[in-house]
Amino acid sequence: MGIAELLRQVDGAGEFGVWLGRLDGTPVFVHEAERTHYSASTMKLPVAMAMLRKVEAGELALFQPVAVHNDFESAAGGRFGVDPEEDEAPKTWEQLGKKVPLNWLATEMITRSSNLATDLVLEQVGIAAAHTALAEATLPSSPAPESRIQRGIDDMPAVRAGISNLMSPAGLAGVLVAVGNQQGEYGEYLRELLAANQWNGEIPALLPKRTRVEHKNGWDSRIRHDGGIVRPKDADPFVLVVCTTSDLPDTEAQQLIASIALEAWNHRHNLEAVR
Repeated sequence: MGIAELLRQVDGAGEFGVWLGRLDGTPVFVHEAERTHYSASTMKLPVAMAMLRKVEAGELALFQPVAVHNDFESAAGGRFGVDPEEDEAPKTWEQLGKKVPLNWLATEMITRSSNLATDLVLEQVGIAAAHTALAEATLPSSPAPESRIQRGIDDMPAVRAGISNLMSPAGLAGVLVAVGNQQGEYGEYLRELLAANQWNGEIPALLPKRTRVEHKNGWDSRIRHDGGIVRPKDADPFVLVVCTTSDLPDTEAQQLIASIALEAWNHRHNLEAVR
């Protein structure tokens, strides 16, 4: 069963987007790849990219101490805090009132998808810098990119004001292509973080064990996304992004992404054959 048939089976259940292509940014299969979805935690990857840009420029340091707190400036004005009940990364919360290294927060943000760690890193980096990292990674094949970072996680005043973070499959693919081709120690650092992701219920789920997948996923009510660089030992690496906003049960949305990834894997020697 091809990717197109998998998508036909969920037609009418929501919005589904796919970008599959080579690490040089060439797409080979796309479906609604420019349509944006609420980004959920996929925005954490551009935040990490922006952080490393500032480290490289000497504006931040990986080991600089950061006070762990839960009070942030809203993009809509006022203040907000992260909801601990919505954060599945308890280690960051155990550090409240203490100082931890910036790189420790980055690890929590990417490998455990910590919302609190994300807002702490974003506070150091700045929303504008994170959005710039996302925008500058736009693929040449994307005519009018709409992906954007405009607020932190759980910024409810901004949510009520209609300020949201948006991500399209093509937008996240551009970020992954940039990360996959970044030279030097910081490129390797970020790829290692992505490979250490501990939430692996989507793209990696049906692939052969020990397949290296450098990926960042995201989830929320009706939302399940994953995007990654898959590195087979016997073929060239490829980039896959699947974004879903749907009425599917969450486990079915995960299964859909995993099945699409398996189809891509089965055609890894000839991606053009994927249909």
